[in-house]
Amino acid sequence: MTDWSGSCGARTGALIVLGHDSTVDSISTGGFTLEVPFTATGLRELAKMDGAIIVDAQISRIIRAAVHLMPDHSIPSNETGTRHRTADRVAQQTGFPVISVSQSMQIIAAYVGETRHVLEDTGQILSRANQALATLERYKMRLDEVSSTLSALEIEDLVTVRDVAVVAQRLEMVTRIAREIEDYIVELGTDGRLLSLQLEELVTGVDLERELVIRDYLPRGRRTVRPEDLLSQLESLTATELVDPASTARLLGLSNGEHLDGAVAPRGYRLLAKVPRLPTPVVDRLVDHFGTLQKLLSAGVEDLQAVDGVGELRARSVREGLSRLAESTILERYV
Repeated sequence: MTDWSGSCGARTGALIVLGHDSTVDSISTGGFTLEVPFTATGLRELAKMDGAIIVDAQISRIIRAAVHLMPDHSIPSNETGTRHRTADRVAQQTGFPVISVSQSMQIIAAYVGETRHVLEDTGQILSRANQALATLERYKMRLDEVSSTLSALEIEDLVTVRDVAVVAQRLEMVTRIAREIEDYIVELGTDGRLLSLQLEELVTGVDLERELVIRDYLPRGRRTVRPEDLLSQLESLTATELVDPASTARLLGLSNGEHLDGAVAPRGYRLLAKVPRLPTPVVDRLVDHFGTLQKLLSAGVEDLQAVDGVGELRARSVREGLSRLAESTILERYV
């Protein structure tokens, strides 16, 4: 991401169009053509002059400078300042992003179509991003706890609707916080590299876990529903609805939201995903063949070999892998 703070830090205003085509040319008058490589220093120096700066869409070249922009005045705009109003109309008319830097208020605003977004000081963004990251760490710890509990309950065949709803709920909460941090990372540009690494470490595997939970507990009558469709519906829940396990359970089709203590049986996707070097097509065939995790856990090597694509070596690998997972999961829960 390009650092636009140079012109603001230099106490100058600026109007920068991020794209160039015939429409931009048609509303541009005056100025001069440059066609030079883009640099932050060059942008800052050119911003000291009156008029707009036009760069290419890849932000690799500065096309023109000191340009007077004359967008269609009939385009509606709620902006009051001349520079911001021009930026708003140019963005709507051309479809290119436009950056407006206020000299007096030291504000950088980005216009994309009809959307206006104010770019805040890097320090303020970093502060909020770090707070969000600390919140994400706490939520991830809680997610790991309820996820481990669910695994143990699955092995013991003691899973209830509430257990599944709580895990799905926590997964969605973690995902929402992660997306908020991703927005901060985009705004920070190169200053957000460390934050990006921390975020990746925290949320690796979360997207897969979300899908596996849904595939494991999707009611038999809703097997034609795609997991991604249910995930989209989860994303549409309000914050108030999301904190209520009943709302999550109702959306997943596990209950009508009133009986959360009813028993449910996993199909085995989550645990099989933890078995090393087990291809997804083989996992699907194993689940389709046995139907439930409990039948998978009780299956012997010969039973596993009856599944297409599962030879003796793979059958032993699956059998040993599931046994180790069951043993370690139970030990973590009770020791």
